[in-house]
Amino acid sequence: MTQPQTLIEQYGPREAMEYDVVIVGGGPAGLSAAIKIKQLSPDTSVVVLEKGGELGAHILSGAVMDPRALTELIPDWKEKGAPLNTAVTEDRVLFLTETKSYQTPDFALPACFENHGNFVISLGNVVRWLGQQAESLGVEIFPGFPAAEILYNDDSSVKGVATGNMGVKRDGEAGPDFQLGMELHGKYTLFAEGSRGHLGKQLIAKYDLNKGKDPQSYGIGIKELWEIDPAKHQPGLVIHTTGWPLDNKTYGGSFLYHMENNQVMIGYVVGLNYENPYLSPYEEFQRYKTHPAIRTFLEGGKRISYGARAITAGGLQSLPKLVFAGGALIGCDAGFLNMSRIKGSHAAIKTGMLAAEAAVAALGAGRQHDELAAFPAAFEQSWLHEELHVARNVKPWLNKGLVIGALMTGIDQIVFRGKAPWTLHHTHADHECLKPASQFTPIVYPKPDGKLTFDRLSSVFISNTNHAEDQPIHLTLKNPSVPVDVNLAQYAGPEARYCPAGVYEFVKTDAGADRLQINAQNCVHCKTCDIKDPTQNIVWVTPEGGGGPNYPNM
Repeated sequence: MTQPQTLIEQYGPREAMEYDVVIVGGGPAGLSAAIKIKQLSPDTSVVVLEKGGELGAHILSGAVMDPRALTELIPDWKEKGAPLNTAVTEDRVLFLTETKSYQTPDFALPACFENHGNFVISLGNVVRWLGQQAESLGVEIFPGFPAAEILYNDDSSVKGVATGNMGVKRDGEAGPDFQLGMELHGKYTLFAEGSRGHLGKQLIAKYDLNKGKDPQSYGIGIKELWEIDPAKHQPGLVIHTTGWPLDNKTYGGSFLYHMENNQVMIGYVVGLNYENPYLSPYEEFQRYKTHPAIRTFLEGGKRISYGARAITAGGLQSLPKLVFAGGALIGCDAGFLNMSRIKGSHAAIKTGMLAAEAAVAALGAGRQHDELAAFPAAFEQSWLHEELHVARNVKPWLNKGLVIGALMTGIDQIVFRGKAPWTLHHTHADHECLKPASQFTPIVYPKPDGKLTFDRLSSVFISNTNHAEDQPIHLTLKNPSVPVDVNLAQYAGPEARYCPAGVYEFVKTDAGADRLQINAQNCVHCKTCDIKDPTQNIVWVTPEGGGGPNYPNM
């Protein structure tokens, strides 16, 4: 198979474009950084690369948004038409058994569950609006151009990135529509790819940014958008649940948010440190919708859209070093989500702003390709650092089981107000937590009814996922024998269950042997496989530009 480097030698050199700042990722962190740079220094040249076919196409979040950071960035966001249309009117936190629900009284709710002053939003729509604000300031935005490769200077500082080649066939050869990728050089490059960023992962390894830090911790969030009976719709109602259908040892919970236009966002998050290889986060979500307290909202309604995305939930203890020579990690590429509040967009916006301020100051001093030390220093003095410090013990406590976790989280957040004189730590990466299938009984999930519950393929269909058919498979295997020899043999093939899009399935060859089939065209870019694969044999790389889901209103 022809490798990308061979194509560059054959068709190169690649065209190069020079900028002051290159930003990888057109989500809330990347766009906020771009906006802040232009606000501070209008003559600074900024480009944003976005792998989705349009801004917001790959954005998936709950989402209830704290507008604090947005107000700092664009104080008149309301006058400028930001799509924060539905203020939170009521919070409910429910504990579910299989047939009953119990609401936590308001006095027993930690402050992190209070959403007064926040908004139920489509983060994708907010991102599209942020893109308009960025372009009005002169930011160049290239949707459909994923950054596929990091470029380095001779001194190992980051020089910029290169976009992927287009029109490459499955066998690695150039097709009739082949186009060589282009290089974008920046004096500084900010990486804002979201959770488990493909390039961010490489940077963390190259510069040992995790040294002295806890292993990162992730969850998989699966979400549907429904249009429901207007009589059941309560704009601004925010419901979170814990308990059933997961067992007491497995971290997870749900959200159900009422937004405008008789629509509700419903989703489920499962911590990817779960032990049982037979567990399927997708199937657990489908089961959850059948609970009497939840199905009452959905019955008579219509499912509109579906998607899934990993979330970076390790908190302060798992934050890598944020800067390296030539650039920085911002937003969920680093892991700034506040798991206790189930919020990350405000943190992404704030970190984008802080990195932008550091970059503008460095450029103003005539610097380039060095470490933006002012960024982590400013973060440590910010309200965001204080917020994450208060939340730091919540996820570690919840990892100890539902009963102990809920009790100790209450003590940590209500009694100590997040300022306990100790810090708990994550001790294992998520992929290390899966145990052999021999220790568990297979879980028999109910068949979908096509009304409340659905199979994976019908779900992927309404995510509008598409990839060029003949392109190289972007879900790569370090060793092609591992899925059968190790994962199937020891763990009963967990990739067939943890993937929420039906990408992985074990099939029989004509000779009766098992093999792993990768349906890469189904991939919604959630990154779960890259995180949870017990052997870390699966590596997600960027597909051809514009491929993947196209989420409307998600």
